[in-house]
Amino acid sequence: MKAIVVEQPGDPEVLKIKNLPRPDPRPGWVLIRVKAFGLNRAELFTRQGHSPGVSFPRVLGIECVGEVEKAPATDLTAGQTVAAVMGGMGRAFDGSYAEYTCVPASHVIPLATEVDWPLLGAIPEMFLTIWGALTDGLEVGAGQSLLVRGGTSSVGLAAISLAKDMGLTVAATTRNAAKADTMRENGVDHVLIDDGGIADAVRRIFPNGVDRVLELVGTVTVRDSLKATAPKGIVCIVGMLGGEWTLESFSPFEAIPSSVKLTTYQGEALNIREGRVALQQFVDGVVARRHRVNLDRVFRFDQIVEAHRYMEENRAKGKLVVLVD
Repeated sequence: MKAIVVEQPGDPEVLKIKNLPRPDPRPGWVLIRVKAFGLNRAELFTRQGHSPGVSFPRVLGIECVGEVEKAPATDLTAGQTVAAVMGGMGRAFDGSYAEYTCVPASHVIPLATEVDWPLLGAIPEMFLTIWGALTDGLEVGAGQSLLVRGGTSSVGLAAISLAKDMGLTVAATTRNAAKADTMRENGVDHVLIDDGGIADAVRRIFPNGVDRVLELVGTVTVRDSLKATAPKGIVCIVGMLGGEWTLESFSPFEAIPSSVKLTTYQGEALNIREGRVALQQFVDGVVARRHRVNLDRVFRFDQIVEAHRYMEENRAKGKLVVLVD
């Protein structure tokens, strides 16, 4: 099979198409014929060498959609449409940047849909991360206010759409004023141009602060996000769009307002059983046009270097997908 292999960390050019043996699944694992996979910044960080514990060579890719090829000792059948997400994909073992990938059945979700592969490929990791972050990380409820820090990322746009559907008032940030209309089209109530310090601007809209903050930029802006949060509010770090993984000289008593909670949500914490139902409902909602998926661009398999460069340069206004078949 053809696979995109990273022999050693580096620039996009380290992504090389090579021939590898097709995996043979052991009981409880699923061999998937990959039809499409979404690109994620987690893969960019791994390619750059910033993901702890990842060894090389490695086939990247933390998600995909496709068809079951083999699934010994599982309830899945050959030819079934599925999504596979996380569970060590592209990090602990080879992931989805290939014609075939082999993953634990526990992280494979069957889907009943005729959505085309590029659009379906944009959904799994993006939706499940946001769904988990909103429900588990932030414990959102109708009538609350939410700040999405990093609103024009694919995850941010999905969060805006889902939060509005849940009955929240949503403010969201972008560093690029030209992308403001994209957020408004997704239902944002208040657009904020992010210069690194927006707490005062947030409090002009919400004098008491916002109830919840979905922090996608990460350690670069979390101190400012905490300043924008209402008493008993929650700030949940979900992404690291700012590119920095650690907080230097962090004093909790100075940085965290009294009674405000600071937490994180990581995809590995996902409840796959509950996520199966939620993902199917979201896909059905896309078909019914209740939900919108912001698919920015679809690349061919042999355009992977160009695709990673496009992602690294922050040119996208939505999800990037690679079509394998």
